[in-house]
Amino acid sequence: MEVVAVSPRGYCYGVVDAMTLAQRVARDPKVPRPIYILGMIVHNRHVVEDLARQGIQTLDGGDRRTLLKKVRRGTVIFTAHGVAPEVKEEARRKGLTCFDATCPDVTRTHEVIRDRVAAGCDIIYIGKKGHPEPEGAVGEAPGRVHLIEDADDLAQLRLSPRGATGKIAIVTQTTLSQWDTADLIAACKARFPDAEVYNEICLATQVRQQAVAEQARAADVVLVVGDPRSNNSNRLVQVAQEVAGRPAYLIDSVAAIRPEWLRGVRVVAVTAGASTPSQLTNQVIRYLQGYDPEAPSAAMEADLALKLPGSGR
Repeated sequence: MEVVAVSPRGYCYGVVDAMTLAQRVARDPKVPRPIYILGMIVHNRHVVEDLARQGIQTLDGGDRRTLLKKVRRGTVIFTAHGVAPEVKEEARRKGLTCFDATCPDVTRTHEVIRDRVAAGCDIIYIGKKGHPEPEGAVGEAPGRVHLIEDADDLAQLRLSPRGATGKIAIVTQTTLSQWDTADLIAACKARFPDAEVYNEICLATQVRQQAVAEQARAADVVLVVGDPRSNNSNRLVQVAQEVAGRPAYLIDSVAAIRPEWLRGVRVVAVTAGASTPSQLTNQVIRYLQGYDPEAPSAAMEADLALKLPGSGR
């Protein structure tokens, strides 16, 4: 079986920076304990489990303000997805030590929102509902930032008289599909022709999507290594299916590969989300390179030997 290792793939610099910061905080004996992260620092369970072994507790299952209520003392780390200003203010009011792992690209998006709101704009923010990145972005100016995910949301959007006059800025989440986003931006411009457009999809997301769109065309099937909660990983699956026109599956490790996906396959392409440890992707590639259709589960044992940086395993 031929394996096409799509390049670039995997970690982006924002994820590397966030993980490096968290590991540095965990190693510093001067940092007040316990140490918490408000939400998954990046959307990958393997990363979260590794940080837990280093003494960092991940709080998950709600918005950031709700999660912060669970913290009475110690240290909090804000995730790569960014948080609303009121969350940072509340953490400081409680006397917590704070570290900010927000991706620089997300920080830039927040800056754009603040700048355009200060200039009198209402913001149409294109993003995924329930994702922490829009939560933080909308929190920059509640009531002035309007989250839409699709054309139906746009049709239902009712802006204030100020916004209806054309003082509108269109801003995007950093990890969306560039093709879907282009269509929705065009729909926004059709309704609000004078709106300013700030396409904030990050370069790492764009180049990884473009690589899949181009390199996956030669494959019979595409495997995307990433966590089910990772928006950018899910978008890579979408790009492989809708742009490259290939069947594609999201897997979080080699153990998730189903033999029926590989039946009759000559060429398989492998890529990974921006929050996926390279060890996971490399295991998938090695497994496929030595794939034996007569004994498809034999190489799965490699997953048990998974070792992440700093895990001590």
